[in-house]
Amino acid sequence: MPDAVAAPSLNAQTLQEALAYYDRWLAFNQRYQRVPGIQTAVYADDGVAFSAAYGLADVENAVPLTEQHLFRIASHSKTFTAVAIFQLVEQGRVRLDDTAAQHVTELVGTPLGERTVRELLAHSGGVTRDSGEADWWQLATNFPDRDQLLAVLRESRSAVLPENDRFKYSNIGYGLLGLIVESAAGTSYNAFVQTGIVDKLGLTGLGPELDPARLGEYSGGYSALSYAETRVPIEHVDTRALAAATGFFGNARDLVTYFSAHLPGDDRLLSDRSKREMQHPLWKTAKDDGTRYGLGLQVTKIGDRDYFGHAGGYPGHITKTFVDGSRRLAVSVLTNAIDGPAAQLAEAGLKLIDLATSKDRGDATGLDRFVGRYANLWGVTDFAVLGGRLYTIDPTATDPANEPQPLEVDGDALRVTGGSGYGSYGESYGFTFGPDGTVESVRGSSGLLMHPVDRFALPERVTVKE
Repeated sequence: MPDAVAAPSLNAQTLQEALAYYDRWLAFNQRYQRVPGIQTAVYADDGVAFSAAYGLADVENAVPLTEQHLFRIASHSKTFTAVAIFQLVEQGRVRLDDTAAQHVTELVGTPLGERTVRELLAHSGGVTRDSGEADWWQLATNFPDRDQLLAVLRESRSAVLPENDRFKYSNIGYGLLGLIVESAAGTSYNAFVQTGIVDKLGLTGLGPELDPARLGEYSGGYSALSYAETRVPIEHVDTRALAAATGFFGNARDLVTYFSAHLPGDDRLLSDRSKREMQHPLWKTAKDDGTRYGLGLQVTKIGDRDYFGHAGGYPGHITKTFVDGSRRLAVSVLTNAIDGPAAQLAEAGLKLIDLATSKDRGDATGLDRFVGRYANLWGVTDFAVLGGRLYTIDPTATDPANEPQPLEVDGDALRVTGGSGYGSYGESYGFTFGPDGTVESVRGSSGLLMHPVDRFALPERVTVKE
């Protein structure tokens, strides 16, 4: 990442088309995947280009989710902790090769006391992930306080592996980094990141720990459907000494704005030199996994592009952020269920933008009349304009940009010009328009009749009509 980069601009109309379809796609998937609520934001063109919310913040009381509701963004906290450490490095108060015991003297003479700041940031210190008993993750007990965290850190079994043996994710290790921040800064971790990061960016929708005074602003959190037919609410709790690993709250709009400060040329939080070091991938997270880890940041390859960012998993909230530094683009998706598909939903936004920008822009004149969602017994099909071109897309697909059907206009019909050979290549969708120009029906390329989804209704029993 060079110190100064000319921002490659995304065509404004193309970006708007991609985000317009992403909006429709997310609204559909909130219902289809039975997620109580989804909140999202996209940063592009040096500002928040899109922000939206779908579903409910409080299912029991039917409270709609808004763009302002707060989520527990959990392990996104690790990015803030890494920024705090690098701020202290730039101030000369910490070195990356310092041992933990140089700052947390209670660990002198212990194995984890000899782990370096760099190793802890990279999850290469071999530290226990969450300790031998960590039922705070299912609210069976409180999160550990400082003394309890130190007790875990002093246990010999907490040094699970030698340092730099492999990537081994550790919330306990990041709790230790929080103690290092406190020692070097001479103030609490929460106060340091609030003043040095959140307040510096002027963001009111972010904070390092549960704020009881703002409980009414938080979205509810819900259990999973894997073990029950219905979801139940999960209480918000303080993460105490593990705030540096998992305490932060935020909304999607402020989260992508925070990540904009990680882009090259932005010196509000860190120098570009420090940001390059954070974003440099050091470790594969698994043998065949495309995700790598730097210093407080995940680095993921999607298609041909590398994205940095982080995920977050808190009891009741699952969240994900991807950032493309070269295009100055960031996507955050926050979900309020413990099985929320935040990563898949965020990745879909990036893939739709990539699909829209994969070719030179086409001529979108007259294409809007075909745009919509159409249904028959077999499911739904979306017709969308992306990059000035028409495509059919299956909105139920995990990846909506995987083998979409490109279409060419032929009067009131659309001819399939690409995609899978299973998709009626060379055949056409025939549209019937009403007097007002709206679509009344579509005869599919497979010969099946479809209707606009808001006019489609199933009979009580599907049977052959005489």
